[in-house]
Amino acid sequence: MSEQEIPPWLREQLSRLQQLQQNLQAIMMQKQQLEAESVEIEKATEELKKSGEDEAIYKSVGPLLIKTKKDDTLKQLDEKKDLSNTRLVVLGKQETRVKENLKEVENKINEMIRMGQGQGQAGNLGSKPNTR
Repeated sequence: MSEQEIPPWLREQLSRLQQLQQNLQAIMMQKQQLEAESVEIEKATEELKKSGEDEAIYKSVGPLLIKTKKDDTLKQLDEKKDLSNTRLVVLGKQETRVKENLKEVENKINEMIRMGQGQGQAGNLGSKPNTR
């Protein structure tokens, strides 16, 4: 079936499917980045806890290393970890919702195609099938 033979209602659903797939990919990439960030935060926290109270602690701020207090840095890392975890939960919910929408659209497209094939060949595909 060529691009011209695809009815507008089916083309619309295919476009929606593609958009949902792109959204899912973006969400999964964000999730992956946050998970990597969480691992880095966890490693930094572990190393920081190993250090003595009187050891000098430096944190990177752009191209600079700035001396900081261990307790302040631990607190900042904990806050950053909490924020990452919250964002991961939100992204997980978004991922679930987009996957559900993807399934719905895929099912709708398959139903439309089956109905179009049942009515005959491409000649009848131009009319919108009755949904429910």
